[in-house]
Amino acid sequence: MCSIIGYRGKGAAAPVIVSGLKRMEYRGYDSVGVATESGKKINLKKGIGRVAEVNSSAGLDALPGTTGIGHTRWATHGKVTRANAHPHSSNSGSIAIVHNGIIENFEELKSSLSAQGYTFESETDTEVIANLLQKNHDATGSVKEAVVKTVSEIEGHYAFVAMFEDGQLAAARFHEPLILGIGQDDLFLSSDVLGFIEYTDDAVYMKDGSFAMLEDGKFQIFDFDGTDTSYEVTKVSKEFGDAYKGDYAHFTLKEIYEQPETVMRAGEKTTDAIKTAALLIRNTKSIYVTGSGTSYNAALLAKQILSRYAKIKVEPIISSELPFSPDIIEDDSVFVAMSQSGESADVLEAVRIAKQAGCKIISIVNLTSSSLARESDIVIGMNCGPEIGVAATKSFTAQLAVLYKLAEQLGGQTGTDFGGISESMLEMLENPTTIQQIAGKLRNVSDIYVLGRGIHYPIAIEAALKLKELTYIHAEGIAGGELKHGPLALMDSGVYVIIINPDDTTYSDTLTSAREIKTRGAKIIGISNVKSDVYDYWIEIPSTGEESYPILEIVPVQLLSYYAALEKDTDPDYPRNLAKSVTVK
Repeated sequence: MCSIIGYRGKGAAAPVIVSGLKRMEYRGYDSVGVATESGKKINLKKGIGRVAEVNSSAGLDALPGTTGIGHTRWATHGKVTRANAHPHSSNSGSIAIVHNGIIENFEELKSSLSAQGYTFESETDTEVIANLLQKNHDATGSVKEAVVKTVSEIEGHYAFVAMFEDGQLAAARFHEPLILGIGQDDLFLSSDVLGFIEYTDDAVYMKDGSFAMLEDGKFQIFDFDGTDTSYEVTKVSKEFGDAYKGDYAHFTLKEIYEQPETVMRAGEKTTDAIKTAALLIRNTKSIYVTGSGTSYNAALLAKQILSRYAKIKVEPIISSELPFSPDIIEDDSVFVAMSQSGESADVLEAVRIAKQAGCKIISIVNLTSSSLARESDIVIGMNCGPEIGVAATKSFTAQLAVLYKLAEQLGGQTGTDFGGISESMLEMLENPTTIQQIAGKLRNVSDIYVLGRGIHYPIAIEAALKLKELTYIHAEGIAGGELKHGPLALMDSGVYVIIINPDDTTYSDTLTSAREIKTRGAKIIGISNVKSDVYDYWIEIPSTGEESYPILEIVPVQLLSYYAALEKDTDPDYPRNLAKSVTVK
């Protein structure tokens, strides 16, 4: 997945494009490039690295012209090299293109184009689009007809913006996000509203299977067959433009510290949707909850929360697995999809499968104007503001808060005191000294295991995911009762084990597991409201109601992962090989 941006207006294009790319860098950050049109000539610069780094060395924002395109890459086809960085030019040099997604039949198309004399400079699938556009434009003499012909030939999920040497922009969308921003004198195309939010809050969320043409301050939108199509101009929430670190060293740390506020706000703008969702769930035979990564871990907790407090049976599903077992979805059921961005390709594919089975779709999503929200019958907003750090933090606790509120609407007496949870979070965050000291012990550790029981087991899985993402240390979540069925063989003096162990019904059994681990020489980090001599290191969490612990106990591990990342000199905001919004399969 990548960020793409296009601009056509009265001002200099390159500075606008570079600014937008910096805001969208969470979507991909291994290379960057910008192309502009000036005097019917395309100027192009690109390089390996982050936007600021490449801009400093190559002067991306100094390119001339009032029309341009830009891109940050998360590699899918081809290694991280300058040649594979976008934008890519057609053979004639008269067309430049930026692209997000995957062209599934690119090898077949590349072979055909090569046989016709077209050459390729990169390993990417993107150059195929550029050369197809050139071929079709040469044949028809029309940008519109060239796009219609090109989208009829390519297969896969994609969004692209193409710039022609006369300054026209053409952009197509098929199962990948693409948004048109409308300013007073400027037009924008972007993967995310962050690309243009500082300039305008008027946006058109392009429909799937549509393309836009921008010329002379005007735009037109067509279906893939070239027919004019309707569109709606939407006011974008300015909240999602407020993506600044402030006094924090990293977005990740800022977002961890925002959680006392975001758990209070979760779902509050969509309380009617929560009530409607509860009514729908109560009157259906089967409920499925899906997500990817952290959102799947929240789905595992959805099963625990809804069954424990509302007596509702829920089946969690990994989104990427559903295409291989679609028959498990019963007709006329409820399908709950969770996603921070609302653009994750695996989640959207799972939703399409569920809709084909006649399911009603409920989404729990942070961006309520996203593709997922538009596919849903009911949309529940997390309302936690922009999350830029690639590793999910505040969006996870916001998802849990929404699930507890949903359980209450279903008649469950959760007893959840969100004001108390917020205060307890503040208490933990006020003094991270102990966590910082423990993080220093993890600098040279190769294996960390996280153990939890019952409702704490999904938290153990999420904790392990945070450690993997931010520190690159191998980490694994373990169900407490399964320790003797394999994982105990891994315990020795070189291993650290984090024990999720608040004083509830799981406490005694989990403490027994900790003792079994310690006799094998492993170091124990206990996360609990109760101190124990079995812990080599103790991270204290406030004593609170049993129902509150799952939301609270992940916070110390988020902090531990962050500070351990600093100890290992990794960038916690941008983990290697990962991106925030996974829009490709």
